Amino acid sequence: MAQTDGRVAIVTGGGRGIGRAIALGLAAKGLAVVVSGRNERSLGETVGEIVFGGGKARHVVADVRSSGDMRRVVEKAIEAFGALDVVVANAGVSGRIALGAEGGAALAADIVATNVMGTYHTFDAATPHLSEGGRLVAISSVLARFGVPEYGAYCASKAGVLGLVRAAAHELSPRRITVNAVVPGWVETDMAEAGLADIARGLGRSVEDVRRDAEAAVPLGRFLAPEEIAATVAFLVGKDASGITGQAIAVCGGATAFGG
Repeated sequence: MAQTDGRVAIVTGGGRGIGRAIALGLAAKGLAVVVSGRNERSLGETVGEIVFGGGKARHVVADVRSSGDMRRVVEKAIEAFGALDVVVANAGVSGRIALGAEGGAALAADIVATNVMGTYHTFDAATPHLSEGGRLVAISSVLARFGVPEYGAYCASKAGVLGLVRAAAHELSPRRITVNAVVPGWVETDMAEAGLADIARGLGRSVEDVRRDAEAAVPLGRFLAPEEIAATVAFLVGKDASGITGQAIAVCGGATAFGG
């Protein structure tokens, strides 16, 4: 990590999966990175990997469902590195909930609280402190564009993220702050593995069969690597993307090419 960018980034949900890949990718570009999340051990592992590679990083245990927690993350980032230039709202949860299922409304509310309000709390806490020309990026999902049975809460929450991104892009344009979303499809993560297992249980099929069907629905025929999502985020926060705002960039192996 020999590059020196000089900017400071926050990545929520930075302890594993896509969030960790984003944090590592930004650090490789020379940004100082603050990762937040609920699992201190996994956050520490991300920070350790960045520091071992010569980068600068800190972690803050925080829950995006709490506006106070996200204000604290911003405060800690500025305290540690003196500025705030880039924020990636990555933290999210999923879940299979049939309409009418007992206890489903509470589970759906938690998904919305994490994915929509978590992104809102992150942007809301960061905006007053974000530098002129700063960058906000949210991680949505192709399920913002597709309807999937029993994933209504998740689909709605990720569509809500896109609405927030478009509104914030207009609102923050006078400060030259760009706001964009990355829209992943299937990605090789723990969340994807859990999702496949959940679908398999519901259908009474094997995880292997469900995965084959999922891959067949992707024109490129494969799940993406977290690093491919991270590379798109790195582009959006870089100087060459200064004219891109209010957009949803699908990184999905072509899954949205035939609808959505």
